[in-house]
This record gives sequence, C-alpha cells and structure tokens, in this order.
Amino acid sequence: MMTSFFDQFMSPVYLGIPLMALAFLLPWLLFPSPAPRWLNNRLLTLQSWFINRFTSQLLTPMNVGGHKWALVLTSLMIFLISLNMLGLLPYTFTPTTQLSLNMGLAVPLWLATVLIGLRNQPTAALGHLLPEGTPGPLIPVLIIIETISLFIRPLALGVRLTANLTAGHLLMQLIATAAFVLLPLMPTVAGLTAIVLFLLTILEVAVAMIQAYAFVLLMSLYLQENV
Repeated sequence: MMTSFFDQFMSPVYLGIPLMALAFLLPWLLFPSPAPRWLNNRLLTLQSWFINRFTSQLLTPMNVGGHKWALVLTSLMIFLISLNMLGLLPYTFTPTTQLSLNMGLAVPLWLATVLIGLRNQPTAALGHLLPEGTPGPLIPVLIIIETISLFIRPLALGVRLTANLTAGHLLMQLIATAAFVLLPLMPTVAGLTAIVLFLLTILEVAVAMIQAYAFVLLMSLYLQENV
C-alpha cells in the first residue's frame, strides 16, 4: 500500500484516541530531576549548565521586569528542543510540525506581551504604531501597516517553526526513499545518497535546536519591547 509523504505529519491515533497529549508528556520524563545529593552526576551538571547559560544570555538585555518570564521562556525552550529532537527518531511523530500547536504556543505568549505593554506603558506601546517624524499624509497608512505587522508576528512565529521542520522531514524522507530504491539498481549511487542523508540528518539536528532557540528569542524580543 502506497502512502503519501505527508502521512508522517498526521496526528497519531490509537483505537480512536489521539496520542498528541502523550507526545507532549513523554519528553518531560526524559529529563533527570535533581537529587538530594551534594554532588550531581554529569547529566544533571550539563543540564544545569545549559539552563543557566541560556537564561543568562536570554535575559541579559532585559530589565528587571522581564526577568519574571525566565521560567516560562526556559521551559518553552527545553520543551521545543525536546519535541524537535525526538521527532528525528524513526517511527516517531513531531508535534511541532502541526501549525495548530505552534500557533497555540505563539498567540497566547504574544498576546501576553502586548497586554503587558498596554498596561505598563500604554503610550510607548501605541507609539510603536507610528514612527516619530512621519509626514501627515502618511500617518493613516503607516498606522495600518504597523498594526498589520503587529498582528502578523504570532503567525510568523508559528509558520516559521512549522515550515522549517516540515521541509526538513520531507527532504529526509525523499532522500531515504531514493537511497532505498537505488540500492538494488545502483549500489554506489545508493551509498552516496545514504551519505547525503547522514549529513542532512546532522543538519536537521542543528535546525531543530536553532528553530527552538529562534522561537524563544523572538518571543523575548517582543517582551523586551513591552517591559
């Protein structure tokens, strides 16, 4: 039975029960929890070092008000990296290839940053819609353009993450299919194709981490504008 390349992006269902919730919960079980010992093992030490470095790099440009978001942004970063990396394993499902999930993460966080800006500094938040020194005839047009660009931000966040991961998975499946088909016909070409697939897999590991970091970094920049 021939299946479509896009079947891998369908939400998994077992006995009529959606397994999306299971895909959300499993990554958290893989992370080690701190033990009541004075000395941690290497895995816990590496995890703590990564979280501390990421949090300090992300929150350094912000003022004190933005530091309240440290737990949310760090947890989101770890969550996205876990989902993206686990989705590269064979016979797994990547929830972050679903636009609905990415929009569900992007829209509430973006809306929270906008509401914080309107509550704390309404003049400055509304002032972003009209650059200083704008000629009078261009004021209505610029306000409309800046408003549209403001509302496009969460859409850009969700579409960027979805498109990059979907394109990478499709390309890996195309190259793997080509290597499997060419193996009995042209073993040498199939071997070269397998090498390309291996290099692409390494690239996709980097893309999985970079896209998670870009998502959280852009969210922190939106927060920085409003705190």
